[in-house]
Amino acid sequence: MLIYKMNFLMELNKKQQEMCSTSQWDFSDLKAVFINTTLKRSPEASHTEGLWQISKTILEKNKVKIEEIRLVDYKIAFGVWGDMTEHGWDVDDWPMIYNKVKEADILIIGTAIWLGEKTSVCTQLIERLYANSHLLNEQGQYADYGKVGGCLVTGNEDGAKHCAMNILYSLQHLGYVIPPQADAGWLGEAGPGPSYLDEGSGGPENDFTNRNTTFMTWNLMHMARMLKDAGGIPAHGNQRAKWDAGCRFDFDNPAYR
Repeated sequence: MLIYKMNFLMELNKKQQEMCSTSQWDFSDLKAVFINTTLKRSPEASHTEGLWQISKTILEKNKVKIEEIRLVDYKIAFGVWGDMTEHGWDVDDWPMIYNKVKEADILIIGTAIWLGEKTSVCTQLIERLYANSHLLNEQGQYADYGKVGGCLVTGNEDGAKHCAMNILYSLQHLGYVIPPQADAGWLGEAGPGPSYLDEGSGGPENDFTNRNTTFMTWNLMHMARMLKDAGGIPAHGNQRAKWDAGCRFDFDNPAYR
């Protein structure tokens, strides 16, 4: 079993290096948060974290500020309120995690596949993001408007696109913008066998995975750049605050149904 904490930058291939060195854009004011929803606690190695080293390296070479979070290392309460200590739980680290997410322009969710689905930790993450879906930005839009989202998936069974479909739908429902090709994954041979970081897996050398991970990362940066330069999504026809002040003022907040 692999036991270590990854804190390295992946060596990029020639094409990836060329894309970084010829970039005409300044991404240095952007921030990205990676949230790993592996079931493994630190310091056990996560194959999902191994895959995202490609994306992390591209972001860092473009001077994007990065934070990495392994959710299972924290005490995250179950529920759909922003702070579950106000609803009977003794401890809830989610408010602290959400503050990091709130500050980021880019959110990348990493998950493994179990029984064809994203992990239970990933489901909990989506539920807790949903718990904050009632919050508004300064323009009266939902708070996640103007941010971009993507996902990375690893496993030894089919389901990468199914997991990405679920995660990316959830993020856009919360207000995130999903750019083209906003997901990537690596699947090992079906059944027991080497995972992404294991010797002989072929994962780090897989051209299809490297290409999709590279495209995802650049598309996230480009979309985040465009949104930031434009001041976010135009605040017209999508302001919860104005809707509540008008013909729907008597409707309860549906976020906690």
